[in-house]
Amino acid sequence: MNTEYYLIRKRAVPKVLLQVAEVNRLLASGEALTVSEAVRKVGIGKSSYYKYQGDIEEFHDSLQGTTLTLSLDISDKTGVLSDILKVIAHSRANILTIHQSIPIGGVASVSISVQILEETVNLNTMVEDLEKISGVRRLKIAGRQD
Repeated sequence: MNTEYYLIRKRAVPKVLLQVAEVNRLLASGEALTVSEAVRKVGIGKSSYYKYQGDIEEFHDSLQGTTLTLSLDISDKTGVLSDILKVIAHSRANILTIHQSIPIGGVASVSISVQILEETVNLNTMVEDLEKISGVRRLKIAGRQD
Protein backbone atom coordinates (compact mmCIF):
# COMPACT_ATOMS: atom_id res chain seq x y z
CA MET A 1 0.00 0.00 0.00
CA ASN A 2 1.48 3.34 -1.08
CA THR A 3 -0.87 5.79 0.66
CA GLU A 4 0.50 9.22 1.54
CA TYR A 5 -2.65 10.84 2.93
CA TYR A 6 -5.47 9.73 5.19
CA LEU A 7 -8.74 11.40 6.08
CA ILE A 8 -9.52 10.88 9.76
CA ARG A 9 -11.96 12.35 12.26
CA LYS A 10 -10.68 14.99 14.64
CA ARG A 11 -11.34 12.81 17.67
CA ALA A 12 -8.79 10.27 16.36
CA VAL A 13 -6.00 12.84 15.91
CA PRO A 14 -3.38 12.96 18.69
CA LYS A 15 -3.47 16.16 20.73
CA VAL A 16 0.03 17.21 19.64
CA LEU A 17 -1.02 17.25 15.98
CA LEU A 18 -4.06 19.39 16.77
CA GLN A 19 -1.75 21.76 18.63
CA VAL A 20 0.58 21.93 15.63
CA ALA A 21 -2.40 22.80 13.41
CA GLU A 22 -3.34 25.55 15.87
CA VAL A 23 0.23 26.95 15.78
CA ASN A 24 0.02 27.03 11.97
CA ARG A 25 -3.31 28.85 12.19
CA LEU A 26 -1.96 31.42 14.67
CA LEU A 27 1.02 32.12 12.43
CA ALA A 28 -1.05 32.35 9.25
CA SER A 29 -3.61 34.68 10.82
CA GLY A 30 -1.01 36.96 12.37
CA GLU A 31 -2.28 36.26 15.90
CA ALA A 32 1.28 35.15 16.65
CA LEU A 33 4.27 36.71 14.93
CA THR A 34 6.87 34.06 15.73
CA VAL A 35 6.95 30.31 16.20
CA SER A 36 8.12 30.86 19.78
CA GLU A 37 5.10 33.02 20.53
CA ALA A 38 2.68 30.60 18.87
CA VAL A 39 3.96 27.44 20.57
CA ARG A 40 3.91 29.23 23.93
CA LYS A 41 0.23 30.20 23.38
CA VAL A 42 -0.68 26.63 22.40
CA GLY A 43 1.44 24.89 25.02
CA ILE A 44 3.79 22.70 22.99
CA GLY A 45 7.53 22.70 22.47
CA LYS A 46 9.23 24.01 19.36
CA SER A 47 10.68 20.57 18.65
CA SER A 48 7.18 19.04 18.46
CA TYR A 49 6.06 21.84 16.19
CA TYR A 50 9.01 21.53 13.83
CA LYS A 51 8.66 17.74 13.72
CA TYR A 52 5.05 17.89 12.46
CA GLN A 53 4.59 21.41 11.03
CA GLY A 54 4.06 20.25 7.44
CA ASP A 55 2.13 17.11 8.27
CA ILE A 56 -1.25 18.51 9.29
CA GLU A 57 -3.61 21.18 8.03
CA GLU A 58 -7.24 21.90 8.65
CA PHE A 59 -9.50 20.02 6.25
CA HIS A 60 -11.45 23.04 5.03
CA ASP A 61 -8.33 24.89 3.85
CA SER A 62 -7.80 25.12 0.09
CA LEU A 63 -10.82 23.06 -0.92
CA GLN A 64 -12.37 25.45 -3.45
CA GLY A 65 -12.92 23.58 -6.71
CA THR A 66 -12.57 20.21 -4.97
CA THR A 67 -15.16 17.49 -5.45
CA LEU A 68 -15.99 15.47 -2.35
CA THR A 69 -17.93 12.23 -2.37
CA LEU A 70 -20.00 11.64 0.75
CA SER A 71 -21.11 8.10 1.57
CA LEU A 72 -24.09 7.78 3.89
CA ASP A 73 -26.26 5.04 5.32
CA ILE A 74 -29.70 6.50 5.97
CA SER A 75 -32.95 5.26 7.45
CA ASP A 76 -35.75 4.50 5.00
CA LYS A 77 -37.95 7.32 6.32
CA THR A 78 -39.71 10.10 4.46
CA GLY A 79 -37.69 13.30 4.33
CA VAL A 80 -34.23 12.06 5.34
CA LEU A 81 -32.68 12.54 1.90
CA SER A 82 -34.48 15.87 1.58
CA ASP A 83 -32.99 17.02 4.90
CA ILE A 84 -29.52 15.99 3.71
CA LEU A 85 -29.90 17.94 0.47
CA LYS A 86 -31.14 20.99 2.40
CA VAL A 87 -28.01 20.99 4.59
CA ILE A 88 -25.77 20.76 1.52
CA ALA A 89 -27.70 23.54 -0.23
CA HIS A 90 -27.62 25.71 2.91
CA SER A 91 -23.83 25.18 3.00
CA ARG A 92 -23.70 26.48 -0.58
CA ALA A 93 -21.90 23.46 -2.00
CA ASN A 94 -22.83 22.39 -5.54
CA ILE A 95 -24.42 18.92 -5.74
CA LEU A 96 -23.01 17.07 -8.76
CA THR A 97 -24.41 13.54 -8.38
CA ILE A 98 -26.71 11.56 -6.12
CA HIS A 99 -26.90 7.77 -6.10
CA GLN A 100 -29.20 5.89 -3.74
CA SER A 101 -29.64 2.16 -3.36
CA ILE A 102 -32.96 0.45 -2.77
CA PRO A 103 -33.39 0.23 1.01
CA ILE A 104 -32.63 -3.16 2.54
CA GLY A 105 -33.61 -3.77 6.13
CA GLY A 106 -34.78 -0.18 6.45
CA VAL A 107 -31.41 1.30 5.42
CA ALA A 108 -30.39 2.84 2.10
CA SER A 109 -26.87 3.64 0.96
CA VAL A 110 -26.47 7.09 -0.58
CA SER A 111 -23.48 8.55 -2.38
CA ILE A 112 -23.47 12.31 -3.00
CA SER A 113 -20.73 14.14 -4.87
CA VAL A 114 -20.47 17.84 -4.07
CA GLN A 115 -18.27 20.56 -5.48
CA ILE A 116 -16.80 23.00 -3.00
CA LEU A 117 -17.25 26.56 -4.24
CA GLU A 118 -15.78 29.88 -3.13
CA GLU A 119 -19.02 30.66 -1.26
CA THR A 120 -19.25 27.23 0.43
CA VAL A 121 -19.32 27.61 4.20
CA ASN A 122 -17.04 25.75 6.59
CA LEU A 123 -16.99 22.10 5.54
CA ASN A 124 -16.62 20.85 9.10
CA THR A 125 -19.89 22.56 9.97
CA MET A 126 -21.63 20.98 6.97
CA VAL A 127 -20.45 17.47 7.95
CA GLU A 128 -21.44 17.99 11.59
CA ASP A 129 -24.90 19.23 10.51
CA LEU A 130 -25.32 16.18 8.26
CA GLU A 131 -24.39 13.83 11.11
CA LYS A 132 -27.04 15.47 13.33
CA ILE A 133 -29.89 14.66 10.95
CA SER A 134 -32.30 12.12 12.38
CA GLY A 135 -32.03 9.12 10.09
CA VAL A 136 -28.36 9.52 9.14
CA ARG A 137 -26.83 6.39 10.58
CA ARG A 138 -23.32 6.70 9.13
CA LEU A 139 -21.47 9.35 7.15
CA LYS A 140 -17.98 9.26 5.76
CA ILE A 141 -16.07 11.20 3.17
CA ALA A 142 -15.40 8.48 0.64
CA GLY A 143 -13.31 10.48 -1.80
CA ARG A 144 -11.71 13.77 -2.67
CA GLN A 145 -10.75 14.92 -6.14
CA ASP A 146 -8.92 18.18 -6.75
